[in-house]
Amino acid sequence: MCYQGRQCLTLSHAVSQTLTWTEVLTLKNLSRIQAAESSLLPAEAPNHLLTMVNWVVNHWFSVLFLVAWLGLNVFLFVHAFLSFEKATKYYYTRQILGSALAWARASARCLNFNSMLILLPVCRNLLSFLRGTCSFYRSTLRKQLDHNLSFHKLVGYMICLHTAIHIIAHLFNLERYSRSRQATDGSLASILSNLPHQENYSWLNPIQSPNTTVVYVTFTSIAGLTGVIITVALVLMVTSAMEFIRRSYFEVFWYTHHIFIIYFIGLGIHGLGGIVRGQTEESMAENHPHKCAEFFEKWDDPASHCKPPQFEGLPAESWKWILAPGILYIFERILRFYRSQQKVVITKVVMHPSKVLELQMHKHGFSMEVGQYIFVNCPSISNLEWHPFTLTSAPEEDFFSIHIRAVGDWTETLIRTFEKQYSPVPRIQVDGPFGTASEDVFQYEVAVLVGAGIGVTPFASILKSIWYKFQHADQNLKTQKIYFYWICREMGAFAWFNDLLASLEQEMEELGKVGFLNYRLFLTGWDSNFAGHAALNFDKANDILTGLKQKTFFGRPKWDNEFSTIATAHPKSAVGVFLCGPQTLAKSLSKCCRQYSSLDPRKVQFYFNKENF
Repeated sequence: MCYQGRQCLTLSHAVSQTLTWTEVLTLKNLSRIQAAESSLLPAEAPNHLLTMVNWVVNHWFSVLFLVAWLGLNVFLFVHAFLSFEKATKYYYTRQILGSALAWARASARCLNFNSMLILLPVCRNLLSFLRGTCSFYRSTLRKQLDHNLSFHKLVGYMICLHTAIHIIAHLFNLERYSRSRQATDGSLASILSNLPHQENYSWLNPIQSPNTTVVYVTFTSIAGLTGVIITVALVLMVTSAMEFIRRSYFEVFWYTHHIFIIYFIGLGIHGLGGIVRGQTEESMAENHPHKCAEFFEKWDDPASHCKPPQFEGLPAESWKWILAPGILYIFERILRFYRSQQKVVITKVVMHPSKVLELQMHKHGFSMEVGQYIFVNCPSISNLEWHPFTLTSAPEEDFFSIHIRAVGDWTETLIRTFEKQYSPVPRIQVDGPFGTASEDVFQYEVAVLVGAGIGVTPFASILKSIWYKFQHADQNLKTQKIYFYWICREMGAFAWFNDLLASLEQEMEELGKVGFLNYRLFLTGWDSNFAGHAALNFDKANDILTGLKQKTFFGRPKWDNEFSTIATAHPKSAVGVFLCGPQTLAKSLSKCCRQYSSLDPRKVQFYFNKENF
């Protein structure tokens, strides 16, 4: 089926060139396929005000959390800025550096704060614990945990912003240190810069000689060298985390992102050099800037009541900010390592079409919920690489399984390893399982499951669990209706879970609950010969592609029509929409959830959930 006029004309023209005139008449069946979708006229789009209000209603907690985080950043920045801009202790330092001192220190304060937060969203065991704890509360609180990676990225962007401010401010600082050290005009800045370096508490300017360059100070001081190292580490981590690199070159992202260890070590010792200095308390009693600054020419006069000022470096602060989350993350990694060392037995290996590998495994003490995921490592390929895969088995089964599609070097190597018939089965290490948004699927009266390609895997687990629940007549099942959409580019992909869908069809018929599961399969890539063949066989009981009673649609769903139909069929229900697929599809579904949710909480409400790992 096609959804745009241009596609439909192209398909009809192509088919007519490959079929006889008599066969072309049977294309009325293809028209019936198209009519099945076009019969639903697009609903009138709700106004923008309604959409905005629905967005606020569904995301108020996220907005509140982000406002609090941004507010803390603003508060810390302003407080630090004013402290260094107004404090008497830094009066003489400002005579050399000006406002650049306050800009550097304020950005450093925010850098420390966000570096404290950056590790928390990736502590998977902590999030799983919080998800279990929050199960007793409203789903609003639990849903925030599903945005952990989004918050991780936001914190990363904030770190980049304050890093840029910090670097620019210190470039100004070093340049002003250098100019004041070279000055011979007898100004206050020149006198301060020429204070001797023999005593620990005397000097203010870190540049000891007029011949010393800024570059030399940068690469020979603790603060300068560690600053360069952590900046390079940050640039590498941010660039390798771009969507394109993560999707196409996951190994590059994986290895480069672990430079965070260097980043945190460098950050912890960055302030030990004490380049930025302030006047000591004892010195302020002998040389208060408000009284003695104008008499700086007489500081060396024994008869003067103003003595030369003494200075001390600022104590290192960064380590205080990152110590607690660092310890928490170390415990997180220890727990991961312990669980990964537990023996995993591979009980079954299945090669599916479109280069998809299914592994069925058993591990002592392993317990899972629907929609969860695990991290998998194959030591024979790489000891350090761990890749996330959604579990496709149901909690009721005595094994757990994953489906792996070849999308990169690591997955392709793994599949080739298992394809070798006479080689020993490679050892697999597993860490997890970890929770996702799909765990909440049975909390909704109506569930809409949308999978794109291999993104169907979490919903395979859900559908299997439903099959077992019906087998055991589970009376606690809250869900009354499930809409399942599977969108694939390749025809062979539907073979991955054909047996599961066929079993569900049979089970629903036997129990008299045919309407419980409404599933639609959409094929987005096809040739004209196959489309013509599908049209000729449309009247057959089973679909010629999948063998199922539900016919395959050609093209993509019209989500406005789908959501309008669901909203009409369930006018007073809470509808959970779950997606495992690309970001473009997420934007479309999220928009529809806002548009078709009612402002009246007693009427239909759509809640969008996306897999993030």
